[in-house]
Amino acid sequence: MKYQILLVLLIFTASFQAFAQLSNSPDEYHTELGTLTVYPINHGSVAFTLNDKVIFVDPYGGADLFTQFDDPNLIFITDIHGDHLDSETLDALNTENTLFVVPQAVADQLERKDQLVIMDNGDAEEIMKLEVSAIPMYNLPGDEPIRHTKGRGNGYLINFGDMKVYLSGDTEDIPEMRNLEDIDIAFVCMNLPYTMDINQASDAVIDFQPSVVYPYHHRGQDIEEFKKLVDDADVDVEVKLKDWYSN
Repeated sequence: MKYQILLVLLIFTASFQAFAQLSNSPDEYHTELGTLTVYPINHGSVAFTLNDKVIFVDPYGGADLFTQFDDPNLIFITDIHGDHLDSETLDALNTENTLFVVPQAVADQLERKDQLVIMDNGDAEEIMKLEVSAIPMYNLPGDEPIRHTKGRGNGYLINFGDMKVYLSGDTEDIPEMRNLEDIDIAFVCMNLPYTMDINQASDAVIDFQPSVVYPYHHRGQDIEEFKKLVDDADVDVEVKLKDWYSN
């Protein structure tokens, strides 16, 4: 009996240690423009700071999650769903001087017409001295119902100087993601039934091999197993696990 109790304690301790390792602490990366700091916020929300720039992607979950930042210079929105286009959070932020980078479907729902940069899939723009490309994000044909139709939303590729950062938005395992090259940091979604599972996501990551990948937008998925799948493939990809849901 005592050995069974010891075994349970060991399993509990190992599980607790694995959980305790997850945090939403920021990470810093050196670029030719200065230090890029990456902040995991909540679900599919990410923040970046670079010198005097403050950038939010899909701010969601309430303005209280963003109190550590100055007012945003740029906000990227990927899609019309409420966990990406969160009107309540946007209305509570001070965005008077903010530029919004959005697909047309999002622009149709925003009143800030003079603050919008509208991008279609495949477009490329220089925005505040950052090169930005709109990458398709969609569900593959045959998945019913298709929750993300091709052309409606954008993933984004942002060049912070010499550092290329990819944000998948809500996408499945699409060729446009697999065909990406020389990505330094990737944020890849994985949640069912809306995007893809960890097997699709890991297989795509193993294919396009970003230097660093953050699984995000992953509620309900086993990201530890995702990391194992990527690590076992013996590719030069660092998987960074963060706590996106403590908030």
